[in-house]
Amino acid sequence: MSMSDTERMRSLVEQLNRASEAYYAKDEEIISNYEYDRLYDELTALEAKTGVTLANSPTAHVGYAAVDVLPKERHAAPMLSLAKTKSREELAEWLGSHEGLLSWKLDGLTIVLTYRDGTLEKAVTRGNGEVGEVITPNARVFENIPLKIPFQGELVLRGEAVIRYSDFEKINAQLENEADIGAEARYKNPRNLCSGSVRQLNSAVTASRHVNFFAFTLVSAVNKQDQSSVDFDNSRAAQMRFLKEQGFETVEYYIVTGEDIQERISFFEEKIKHYDVPSDGLVLLLEDIAYGDSLGRTAKFPRNAIAFKWADETQETILREVEWSASRTGLINPVAIFDPVELEGTTVRRASVHNISIVRQLRLGIGDTIRVYKANMIIPQIAENLTSSGSLVIPQICPVCGGKTQIRQENDAETLCCVNPDCPAKKLKSFALFAGRSAMNIEGLSEMTLEKFIAKGMIHEFADIFHLSEKKDIITSLEGFGEKSCEKLFAAIEAARDTTLRRLLTAVGIAGIGPAGAGLLADHFNNDPELLLSASADENAAAFSEELAAINGIGPVLAANFVRFFSDSGNRMQFEHLLDEVRIHDTRIHDARIRGAGMQQPDESGTLEMPAEDERNANIYDPSLPDKVSGKTFVITGSLTHFGNRDELKEMIEAFGGKAAGSVSAKTAYLINNDAASGSSKNRKAKELGVPIITEDDFLQGKF
Repeated sequence: MSMSDTERMRSLVEQLNRASEAYYAKDEEIISNYEYDRLYDELTALEAKTGVTLANSPTAHVGYAAVDVLPKERHAAPMLSLAKTKSREELAEWLGSHEGLLSWKLDGLTIVLTYRDGTLEKAVTRGNGEVGEVITPNARVFENIPLKIPFQGELVLRGEAVIRYSDFEKINAQLENEADIGAEARYKNPRNLCSGSVRQLNSAVTASRHVNFFAFTLVSAVNKQDQSSVDFDNSRAAQMRFLKEQGFETVEYYIVTGEDIQERISFFEEKIKHYDVPSDGLVLLLEDIAYGDSLGRTAKFPRNAIAFKWADETQETILREVEWSASRTGLINPVAIFDPVELEGTTVRRASVHNISIVRQLRLGIGDTIRVYKANMIIPQIAENLTSSGSLVIPQICPVCGGKTQIRQENDAETLCCVNPDCPAKKLKSFALFAGRSAMNIEGLSEMTLEKFIAKGMIHEFADIFHLSEKKDIITSLEGFGEKSCEKLFAAIEAARDTTLRRLLTAVGIAGIGPAGAGLLADHFNNDPELLLSASADENAAAFSEELAAINGIGPVLAANFVRFFSDSGNRMQFEHLLDEVRIHDTRIHDARIRGAGMQQPDESGTLEMPAEDERNANIYDPSLPDKVSGKTFVITGSLTHFGNRDELKEMIEAFGGKAAGSVSAKTAYLINNDAASGSSKNRKAKELGVPIITEDDFLQGKF
């Protein structure tokens, strides 16, 4: 054994352990998955060559130690990782003449659940395989987990907690505004978001993250009466059917043989292109329980199962540009733009590089020849840089505001940040509020879209939104935008020019002033913005504040917020710029009725008017509805009859002083669902918490 082999092994162990600590304990990604696998395989080969395994080698232990913020518990039996292969032929050879269960290898956080006498008793993360973290309160708020099951006795099972791709961007975009998250950077992938969500100290946070649990193996099932183990006829498939009978969702699986396993792998390979649940491969488990158990285990792996990881399809291309995209947290994220290549059936031309550490690790430079792939066959990534020029210049000014940038060390990763507190990129939420349904109602101008426009420097203040059509050439060059989507967005922006003072005051984001308060203020100024500006002049501030505080429903706090807003020269100037772009109409003429219900907006007293022509819904509205809604939290689910969509009902609830939440919790007053008998997750949660379920008609008639 040469000294160079030893030195290389020590270097690999240090790199891999540092990456594992960042990934598992801190939810940071300092090297790509592709690079990690390459280094791990190199270390494994060196260990086989030399016969030496270093004490702290990642091949000698599983995962990373559980963090200290949650209680720890030792597993009854070690949770080993699986041997892996990327060869279909090797997988078939491993199975031989036996039957196996082929299933997804989900990419989330492994959890061990213990049920006793039909009730969830304990949930523990996998941790380092020996010791995990107790997250029982958090597991109880997973979206699809059964809190009670029919089986009486002790049941122990394992499964994967995951967050779907469809929820990932939506949840990720909201995180920085949560009180207990602050300005934390966006998570890089669903796996890290799931890990951060499951390991929260506050289960209310976990409940808001749409975590799902998929069972993948039964550990034990012991009957209560005689303490005997349940007989599953020596079948893993029978165990999976039993778990389904108990109310668990299981990973999708199929019984395979050596003859049809290749066909089934192809089925999974095609399905993953559109699969909503993160997966990084497949697991093959022997169907015969006794035979599988008789094979025993190695020091690191059980012998009754093997993991199959997708062989990444890679393509060479040329790096043409790095786009520096500013986010709402102040982070400036590098995005690689390269010559288009075909990967996994789609054309790819850009990939996130995540942070400065990865830029430096890849030694990027414009014009470099790079190799790209799709992580888990979904997310474009740079696998390696074949040129490694290291010539990329890190920008010293923010691409949005022109302010200074700064490289900061966050745990083990270097990130680029804008230090300007007034950078428009940090005001994404205010622009999203402006475009929202209860404000200017600009359809198609979502947070994700706004973030792209802000990152390109197209939006600095609200009035700039009305000039986006002048940037059509830039917008159509962005991913996800074509001629039709552009024209649809521009039409929505033009339609928003005709508005009301109530909507405009809601849109500019005055602290505490929502649609109801904005309506009271608009009425006070006879829907005349010039009268408002005149009254709010500096010399009138004291009298103006007293005047507004006297309005029923405003009071001194909201009055002070309103006066403070218009005393700020920057806010005042932005408002005046908006007035140059919009046409203010009378609220009573302009405000559309709540479409399906045929109801007008409430008048000053909060009373609902029923249009005479709407006979279909006559006599179902309770005039005292605003008083009954005020101060209560509602959750809406299922299809609606009297409203065009849930947002319309949500707008009514908020206009009456209530709150419309997205998920059922102990704070929910009522769940609105026209199908009270459905088995939906929200219905189940409401019943578990004792939250009343009312229909849409019950709500409108005030029967709650």
